[in-house]
Amino acid sequence: MLLSAGVSPVSAWGYLLPPGEAAPTESADTATGRVIKAAASAGATGASVADALAAEANALPVAERQAWLALAAAWSVATDAGAPLAASLRDLASSFRELGQLQRDVGVALAGPAATARVVLGLPVVGLGFGALMGFNTLHALFATVPGLLCLAVGAVLIAGGARWNARLVRKAEATDAAPGLDLDLTAIGMAGGASVARARALVTAARERFDVGGAEAEAAIAAVLDLASRAGVPAAELLRSEAEQVRRAARSDGQRKAETLAVTLMLPLGLCVLPAFMLVGVAPLLLGVLASTFAVL
Repeated sequence: MLLSAGVSPVSAWGYLLPPGEAAPTESADTATGRVIKAAASAGATGASVADALAAEANALPVAERQAWLALAAAWSVATDAGAPLAASLRDLASSFRELGQLQRDVGVALAGPAATARVVLGLPVVGLGFGALMGFNTLHALFATVPGLLCLAVGAVLIAGGARWNARLVRKAEATDAAPGLDLDLTAIGMAGGASVARARALVTAARERFDVGGAEAEAAIAAVLDLASRAGVPAAELLRSEAEQVRRAARSDGQRKAETLAVTLMLPLGLCVLPAFMLVGVAPLLLGVLASTFAVL
C-alpha cells in the first residue's frame, strides 16, 4: 500500500517500524519485526534489502522463511531489472494471503477431530477412576496382571501410531509451496523493467539459486507462455501474470480440497487407533476387575 501511495521502496520499510523507535517492540510479532528492522536498516545505509531479508528470514520457521525469501527474490529481480515494485509486490501479497487462509482452513478442519481425540484420550483415566469408585481394583488389574499389561502395551502402541498417523495426515494437507507461481511472477517482473526475455530469465535463475525459492519444474510453463506470446505477438509479461494467477487458483482449490478431505480422514486414526486404545486401557481393566472380584467371592 505504501508503494502504491508513492512512498519509495527504501523508505517504506522504515514506516513499518513503531513510531519513534529504532527497533520493534517485544511482542508475539518480534520475528517479523526483526526482519522489517533489518530491511529498513539496509535501505537506509544503501545495502541490499533482499540480502537483509534473506539473512533474517533464515532463522524463522519454514513457512515464514519461504514467504520472506520469496519476497527477497521478487525485490532482487525488480531492483536488478528496474521494474516497478508496487504491482509486483501486490501480486505476491495476494498469494501470501491466500496461503494464510489455506492454513486457517486446515486448522479449522483439524480442530474438531483433535478435540474429540483429546476427550477420548482422557476417557481411560475416567474409566479407571469409575471402576475404583465402584470398588473394583482396576489399577491392579491394569498394572499387575499379565492381561492388563498386554492391554496397556497394545493401547500405548495404538495411541502412538494414531498420533503419528494424525500428524502425517496434517502434513499432507499443508501447503508445500509458500508462493505458487513465483517463477512466473519473477519472470514477469524482470520483463516489466524492459529486460529482454533472456535477461529476465537469467535474473530469475540467479534469484532462485541465491534465495533457494521456486523450482526448475516451472521452466516448462514459462517457456510455453513465452512461446505463446511470441506467436500471438502480445506482451509476455501479462500472459506470465495470468498464468501465475491460474497457478495460484489451482493451488488454492487444491488446498481447500485437502482441508475438506482432512476433516474426514482424521476420523480414521480416531476410529482405528484411539477408540480401540480406550477400550483396552479404560474398559478392559474394569472388566478384569469385575471378573477378579467375582471369582474372589466365589
